[in-house]
Amino acid sequence: MNKWAQQVDEIRRLWLYRQPVVYLPLSATIAEQAGKKYLMLASNSYLGLTHHPAVRQAAIEAVQAYGAGSGGARLTTGTHPLYPALEKDLAAFKQREAALVFNTGYMTNVGVISGLARAGDVIFSDAWNHASIIDGCRLARSETVVYQHGDVEDLRQKLQQTPCSGKRFIITDGVFSMDGDIAPLDRIVPLAEEYDACVIVDDAHATGVIGPGGRGTAAYFGLKGRVQVEIGTLSKALAAEGGFAAGDESLIEILANRARSFIFSTALAPATVAAAHAALRQLIAEPEMVDRLRENAIYLRSKLAAAGFTALPGDTPIIPVILGREETALDMARALQERGVIVAAIRPPTVPPGSSRLRLTITAEHRQQDLDKAVVAMQEAWSSLKQGGNGV
Repeated sequence: MNKWAQQVDEIRRLWLYRQPVVYLPLSATIAEQAGKKYLMLASNSYLGLTHHPAVRQAAIEAVQAYGAGSGGARLTTGTHPLYPALEKDLAAFKQREAALVFNTGYMTNVGVISGLARAGDVIFSDAWNHASIIDGCRLARSETVVYQHGDVEDLRQKLQQTPCSGKRFIITDGVFSMDGDIAPLDRIVPLAEEYDACVIVDDAHATGVIGPGGRGTAAYFGLKGRVQVEIGTLSKALAAEGGFAAGDESLIEILANRARSFIFSTALAPATVAAAHAALRQLIAEPEMVDRLRENAIYLRSKLAAAGFTALPGDTPIIPVILGREETALDMARALQERGVIVAAIRPPTVPPGSSRLRLTITAEHRQQDLDKAVVAMQEAWSSLKQGGNGV
């Protein structure tokens, strides 16, 4: 057996093996696999716009007008006319001077952090930040100091104790992707101002989700203009793919000239940019979608609690049910699929050992009867596992 096969076997032994699973998405809430339809509670399409007629039509028209691909990088020939229109509207939506679109949310974080932080700077990063933030910190030529998750006093202590000859950066997720909790930005920003630190917020799971009109974490806390860089994604609430950074015009110009993930990537296809722009327009036109999403999140949490499940508190659409053991999370996900419900089983290294979980994600398009069905399936699956004596 070669060394790669041995490593695969070890991953399997630890219940950590992963592989892509093919689903045919039929709507925002229904997917098909092997001819069977399932209720989907594992999608990041928070507003259900992936199948919206206006979004799909925009993509079709972009292909017809501009072709299938961009044909070049953004700084060569890849900036087709759809790009500046989207970036202008993203900046206006986030109430910033300018915005820059990247190919993925991951590439946005990597490019922004490594493009802004220089030698002599110090980055202060939340312990539960997304992997793309962690990798961006690794690529930056700066010291990185990790503070305890959401702990502003620990952040203050580390700001006090860490020498810095350059610029300080504080980086945090806005809504944390695995627990669904919201960063205490209302306390982080005043502290950053006290230490003249640049605040970078990754709103991948907050754009279109929290704040007035879905404008994100800074808007949620009423911090207009006090967060230096607001990062978002086009692949979740905005239904397409890509990421963006929004901020002062001069800062965006720096990123266009320094962010290697922006400079050295072929630009997004016209259909992708058009779809994201159409989704943004739909969000602006129908901000009540954000209210429906929040109402669904509150409803499902209350139903889970009534059924005896402990979901982490909050009102975001990320609803984790902590199970502990990796095999328990996998067994529950399989039992739910047998009952027609798709839920993600999340295991290390995505979450710390001993905190494996089911991660339920809902959309504005789910109906209450969909959520009721999911809770009944959870009860039946849990009862089945207990009767089977698999150690739950």
